[in-house]
Amino acid sequence: MAGGKRLAAARGAWICFQDEAGQTLRPPKSRTWARRGRTPVVAVSATGSGRVSIAGLLCLKPGQRGRLLWRTRLHRGRPGERGSFSEDDYIAFLDQAHQRLNAPIVLVWDNLNTHVSRRMRALIAARHWLTAVRLPAYAPDLNPTEGVWSWMKRGIANIAVHGVDHLADIVKHRLRACQQQTDLIAGFLAQTGMALDPEPP
Repeated sequence: MAGGKRLAAARGAWICFQDEAGQTLRPPKSRTWARRGRTPVVAVSATGSGRVSIAGLLCLKPGQRGRLLWRTRLHRGRPGERGSFSEDDYIAFLDQAHQRLNAPIVLVWDNLNTHVSRRMRALIAARHWLTAVRLPAYAPDLNPTEGVWSWMKRGIANIAVHGVDHLADIVKHRLRACQQQTDLIAGFLAQTGMALDPEPP
């Protein structure tokens, strides 16, 4: 990880932590208050196997406010429908991030098979502005984007959705709220125990 930070500083790049999350029509579990003997119940009105997948990039650079970029994909449970992001989905997302950040990117992500496939390695190699760094195996605590998903799910725990489109709208609203809170984004990095070194003068 330290090598990635030095590389980012040398090239004026953003360090972008990537991760995926998914949310089904069933609300996530949450704790709340209730009168003794009266267990609170959230009615689930939706049925089916719909799901929303989210790919997120938490982007950091010394001297800049943190940025959260994300992309969603809806799964409606149709026959033959892909159940996850493909290499083309990821690279289109990274191309979009590069345009918005207008700087090189040091991408930090895990060892998901789609991240390390031969096709993905070729797509990354074709982009001079993109450098990929892998997280250690089984180390989600080093990825600040995990904090985004935890925060997002807490905000939708007590909402009964009415279908996958309604769920997607709720997820997007929650992520937009996160984008506007730069202190919150900085806190996700602090939770990992890591910090960005200031750029050299």
